[in-house]
Amino acid sequence: MSISAFTFPGQGSQAVGMGKDLAHEFTEARAVFHEVDEALGERLSSIMFEGPEDILRLTENAQPALMAVSVAVIRVLEARGISLKDHAKYVAGHSLGEYSALCAAGTFSLADAARLLRTRGQAMQKAVPVGHGAMAALLGLDLETAQAVADEAGQGEVCAVANDNAPGQVVISGATAAIERAVDIAKGKGAKRALLLPVSAPFHCSLMQPAAEAMAAALAEVEMKAPVVPLVANVLAAPISDPDEIRQRLVEQVTGVVRWTESVTWLTTAGGVANLVELGSGKVLTGLAKRIAPDASAQAVGTPADIEAFAAQLGA
Repeated sequence: MSISAFTFPGQGSQAVGMGKDLAHEFTEARAVFHEVDEALGERLSSIMFEGPEDILRLTENAQPALMAVSVAVIRVLEARGISLKDHAKYVAGHSLGEYSALCAAGTFSLADAARLLRTRGQAMQKAVPVGHGAMAALLGLDLETAQAVADEAGQGEVCAVANDNAPGQVVISGATAAIERAVDIAKGKGAKRALLLPVSAPFHCSLMQPAAEAMAAALAEVEMKAPVVPLVANVLAAPISDPDEIRQRLVEQVTGVVRWTESVTWLTTAGGVANLVELGSGKVLTGLAKRIAPDASAQAVGTPADIEAFAAQLGA
């Protein structure tokens, strides 16, 4: 198989029932979910498997839950003889997915990753009072135009590009009134759609600075090793491996732009990657990859059937 990168999904890929089929089929997955439950001191796995959806969707639950499913997939693959080091040249994760990627690549222990994401979710939620911040997706605008929309809408309030997800799909974040203005401005600038997102806080903008400070403190306390393959970091769209730099970039990422289009472009050009393999819940990154790098192959591996098919591809 040609060179692959393993990618790890971010918030929005969660769904009630996530991981349940993996737990049913594989002891390695059950062990991951048990370890995450133990690290958090609660049965997060019950919320993942059974809901309710509104509780799973809470940032402090969705973030460690998505990481747990991604790592469960990796552990099952490893039990089949498919190691990350042997089958991926790089890892990358969308926002919280960077923690999943780093856990899979050996930088964090599973328990530390779970606790860090619980802290991250709580800190992001607390950074801005409910109702004071918002996010919106601008569809059909390029990054430069979306940036111009945010600049025009700001009027002294925070309004910034948060995620460059794919060509024609940019997410903005900031103060509620500014984001609402941006939605109207974007429609006037030719956006196919501009819609407020059902999120509880304005992620990846300067309003998240209190959360960045909380993560700097939390990350300073955690043992980190160099990943077995480099991480293509959200804020750089370039590979890094040094634990101190990884720590710094994870802090910057809380307020910084998720440069996903550039990251995937780097992987499939300078990085020489021909296969993008999304590990975990859902297929969001696989859909984005097909838009960013249509000449690369992209597949999602998140269910027992996906794992069997992927193992068969690799002859494992």
